Amino acid sequence: MARTSRGVGVRLFRSEVGVLFRRWRTWAMLAALAAVPVLIGLAVRFSPTPPAPGRGPAFLDQVTHNGLFAGVVGLIVSTPLFLPLTVGVVAGDTIAGEASLGTLRYLLTAPAGRVRLLVVKFAATAVFCAAAALAVVVGGVLVGLALFPVGPATLLSGDAVGPGEAGGRLVLMAGYVTVSLLGLAAIGLFASTLTTAPVGAMAATVVLAVVAQVLGALDQLDWLHPWLFTEHWLGVADLLRRPIAWGSFGENALLQAGYVALFGALAYGRFTTKDVLS
Repeated sequence: MARTSRGVGVRLFRSEVGVLFRRWRTWAMLAALAAVPVLIGLAVRFSPTPPAPGRGPAFLDQVTHNGLFAGVVGLIVSTPLFLPLTVGVVAGDTIAGEASLGTLRYLLTAPAGRVRLLVVKFAATAVFCAAAALAVVVGGVLVGLALFPVGPATLLSGDAVGPGEAGGRLVLMAGYVTVSLLGLAAIGLFASTLTTAPVGAMAATVVLAVVAQVLGALDQLDWLHPWLFTEHWLGVADLLRRPIAWGSFGENALLQAGYVALFGALAYGRFTTKDVLS
């Protein structure tokens, strides 16, 4: 019985991921994310003057010395707005999109069950989070290789690492960003159970991401900052030290796990006790 139940969950997850990545909208968002570091690289390459240290996004001045930094800058630029925007679209559509199309009732009559459906929807959104972060990295690496020299990369600690290790750290940074987006994905899942209008859930999720970052920029709210799911979003730069400073990664993962637990529980309470089909 348990094996049968697990098989249903696996099939449902594969189906959900397949549907997600068969949509033109998904690939359009991934292409737009990949274009962010490409545009940055083109702007730097064809600018009459190289970027000055301390001007513009962090590490922008390093792009001309090592093209791999285009991926780093792409992640830093995309994390506050572009990545939350795309994740908000996907997460907000999870349940509300099915309800608006009238397909939710058919999913609920299948042996999957409401709880398993919620878990699968969140897991598929997490896969998109990883794909979105990797899209930015891949776009940055490609434009970096095409337009700039690639050699040893100088870390924040002053140490130099080879291109292989630098590429590995880029993948770690994509993993960090993926973890950072999981709390937002859980918020979007909960918002999606509150309405049958996916646009409303998408907008609410993105607005919350923007509001959290605005609150995080106010010194008068220092007491609130550690509780904001955006608090450690830019701590990704700690992966560019030797040895790697894992403190930010651990704190970020713990914070995002708390948001996933909280909003997952709220989504569970809403989805299992309310008529979300009405």
